[in-house]
Amino acid sequence: MSAVNITNVAVLDNPTAFLNPFRFEISYECLVPLDDDLEWKLTYVGSAEDETYDQQLESVLVGPVNVGTYRFVLQGTDVPFSFQADPPDPSKIREEDIIGVTVLLLTCSYVGQEFMRVGYYVNNDYDDEQLREEPPAKLLLDRVQRNILADKPRVTKFPINFHPEPGTSAEQQPQQQEPQAASPEPQASSLENHTVEESKPSTDAVV
Repeated sequence: MSAVNITNVAVLDNPTAFLNPFRFEISYECLVPLDDDLEWKLTYVGSAEDETYDQQLESVLVGPVNVGTYRFVLQGTDVPFSFQADPPDPSKIREEDIIGVTVLLLTCSYVGQEFMRVGYYVNNDYDDEQLREEPPAKLLLDRVQRNILADKPRVTKFPINFHPEPGTSAEQQPQQQEPQAASPEPQASSLENHTVEESKPSTDAVV
């Protein structure tokens, strides 16, 4: 059983302009005290065919983490954790890959071991019907709208060692076991070669 369970991920300000920051509210519970930090990362997939276009938008360390439930409703002993990241740098994305469907990955790791990945499909398109029907020859970035398919997350869980031996590096930990495949992936043929598709994870609904 995992020492940390993500109970909810809320995508804020969605849909929004392509150039606006990403904002999330993350709720999770910790079942055992953890001495080290949890590392949260947000990665934008710039190309379905070439991972070199991926951009890490943010990396945040949270910890040490005590036993308890961490939520975003500010009442009682609840603790808020807000996650915000800058948008991808459009100059590092091929222009033909900006419009269309891509993937956004939110991951959580402990001592260099990824144990949770939440993948979202993202649709980027013009905010005007005429522009969508007759795209201009030159990309109008300020008219591109980003829509995260927040109601269809893809959740992958990896078994890891939450209590590694002192002085043991992440590279010395046992290799992560690949989860068994469950229900089919969301259909998006342009993304079939991406990590989200290749991992063939079990799917859990984000509560």
